[in-house]
Amino acid sequence: MADEMVRRAQRFINTTYGNGATLGISKLDENGQTSWTVMYALTRALQYEMGITALSNSFGPGTLSALQEKYGKLDETTIPSANFCRIIQSALYCKGYDGGDIDGKYNSRVKAAVAKLNQNMGVDGTYPGSSLWPKVVKGLFNMDAYVTVNSGSETIRSIQQWLNGRYVLRKDYYVIPCDGHHSRDVARSMLLAVQYELGMADGVANGAFGPGTQAGLKNHTLATGSSGVWVQLFTAAMVLNKRPVSFSTSFTSSLADSVSVFQAFMKLAVNGQGDFRTWSSLLVSYGDQTRQGEACDGVTKITPARAQALKDAGYKYVGRYLYNPSTTSLPEKEIQPGELATIKQYGLRCFPIYQTWARSVDYYSVAQGVTDCLNAAFKAEEHGFKPGSRIYFAVDYDAVNDEVTSHILPYFRSVKEQMDRLGSPYKIGVYGPRNACSRISAEGYADTSFVSDMSSGFSGNLGYAMPENWAFDQIVTKAVGSGDGRIELDNNIASGRDTGQGDFHPAPSQKLDIGFDLAHWAALLKEADDYMESIGRPGSTGYVYTRKQCLETIMTLDAAITSASRRYRMRKALIQTSAFWEFCHYSYKDVTEDAGVVLYHTGVIPDWGKDLPGVSRLVDSSTGVAKVSGRTCILSRNNSIRTGLLEGEILNPTSDGDRWAMWQKVNQDNVFNLSTVPHLHIWAADGKAGDHDETPIRRPALDYTDNETFEILRRYQGFGDKAVSDARLRMPLYAIFEKYNRIVRGS
Repeated sequence: MADEMVRRAQRFINTTYGNGATLGISKLDENGQTSWTVMYALTRALQYEMGITALSNSFGPGTLSALQEKYGKLDETTIPSANFCRIIQSALYCKGYDGGDIDGKYNSRVKAAVAKLNQNMGVDGTYPGSSLWPKVVKGLFNMDAYVTVNSGSETIRSIQQWLNGRYVLRKDYYVIPCDGHHSRDVARSMLLAVQYELGMADGVANGAFGPGTQAGLKNHTLATGSSGVWVQLFTAAMVLNKRPVSFSTSFTSSLADSVSVFQAFMKLAVNGQGDFRTWSSLLVSYGDQTRQGEACDGVTKITPARAQALKDAGYKYVGRYLYNPSTTSLPEKEIQPGELATIKQYGLRCFPIYQTWARSVDYYSVAQGVTDCLNAAFKAEEHGFKPGSRIYFAVDYDAVNDEVTSHILPYFRSVKEQMDRLGSPYKIGVYGPRNACSRISAEGYADTSFVSDMSSGFSGNLGYAMPENWAFDQIVTKAVGSGDGRIELDNNIASGRDTGQGDFHPAPSQKLDIGFDLAHWAALLKEADDYMESIGRPGSTGYVYTRKQCLETIMTLDAAITSASRRYRMRKALIQTSAFWEFCHYSYKDVTEDAGVVLYHTGVIPDWGKDLPGVSRLVDSSTGVAKVSGRTCILSRNNSIRTGLLEGEILNPTSDGDRWAMWQKVNQDNVFNLSTVPHLHIWAADGKAGDHDETPIRRPALDYTDNETFEILRRYQGFGDKAVSDARLRMPLYAIFEKYNRIVRGS
């Protein structure tokens, strides 16, 4: 919203300091809106009026020192010129205060505005009256707010004002915003405050969590009954970490209870006291770096000697990378052959991480999200991670909040959508700074966070509370073991929300299938269509889709089919053949039966179908791309859940409610429908339970023989002469799909 007085301030700058080439002040857009561009112009104008020759956008030490030396404070007796006063008046308007008529007069309206500014900053006790002191001027010439904005917390604002009022006279302490929001500046000011209370002199206190600060905090443990400024600092730190406590001088039993909750959340020793480790976790993202974590991550292969060293050091969970795009850098970054078997052998568990570059904002895009998800899922399948494993996608740089909005969130939305298109084989986690982790998780794009707290200087960590769903907290780089067992790693605290994986599929005996190359589409379509034409399948009438439409549908879902084939170590031609054959035979009779199922379960016609020969109400039907019924979907998925191939709830195949719920999914969700096909093949191999129990055979494998392929294709359709006959007809179709898959995968 435009403000007329801000517009007048912009016009004053343009009119008075229009020689941009000399002063570095570009012509301002007279739009009545405050911005950094306007504040920079005002800063340069102020420096010019003070006689500073090297003008800068920054209101830095030189400008502050010049103010102190020339004027001490600004009021009606010390303002050097009318234009100098107009600059002050303009800055007041840009901050939302009444600066008078921009007439160069430090009048009663200006004085009232300055008094209000001092009050809002919390420095009116130190700077009473209506004079402008240098540090207040510095705070006037930036975009900080001194009233709550964007639903800011009044409690946090009172902390900000208290810090300003108590420490503004210290040399390296500058006025911080009083907007009700935690921030990087507030976090640094809290550390300065701790150092001042420890007795550090100006020039020694620097806002860093160094050895002197840590040693001092170890002597300031607080407990129920403690009182005074140290309790104020502690409760302030609790509030800034989103803990539901009051900003107070008294350490009450209620505060002790809240401290215990925080300690449990952060995996600290729970004692309800403000001890060193609790202080550390409140003041800096990495906390006490001497803590021994149960998790670690690194770019080095876990050999037997290193595995033993990790186990001896107390580690349980190891983060390893799924992929390394470089052929020369960090040669052991990607999980190495046999490594997961070693991890399992030594009783460790592994959580997979996916990162190629991911170290600047321009990496992140919707297209990159699709690429990374496909590659991560395929590599996870290749390495042997079972369905349900969680992959951590990385934000390995200091992503500011605007970049999270503009680039990071769309990237992670794309990752999640692509993972859904694959049939959700893996869960999604995020590795990154606190703010990115929290925002990505809040959108539902990740369910746990691996927090890069070791990067304490990141703006995405400073001023942000720990994500509620944190799984791993990366706090320090260290080395463990010796000799052949020595390994450098990042030491991580584990919350227990993710325990990684302790069992893995064996390495594939042959090359896994990969995504289809569209260069072969025309040839595949012609060969498949010619074959179906040659056997007269399906007939020319009574079917809903053309063979071309059926094959197009199957191939648009190639990513999901490829992912499933890699995950369960079967040839994707098995899935393609069963799905394409069934979809080609989707008839208008099937459409009618599907409608009957809906009419029955929705109660519109509950007895629909009862008068049809051999039918007693249509409660289920074979539906969707691969013609899967609710009952067979439940039975096949139940089998995979029981054998550990799939996560999920065991359902009742005789329950109308369970069958209806599954029927709707296979009817409406093509990815879910197709992702059920491999489970049907696995169930068929394990031996279908029912009136015609099948003899168990070897589960689908990359080296299936023709006889095994024939048997599994036959079992997909059931029993009897027709199932056998159709299976014989499907074998050449399987060979066609496998021919092109083999060309693409290279063997």
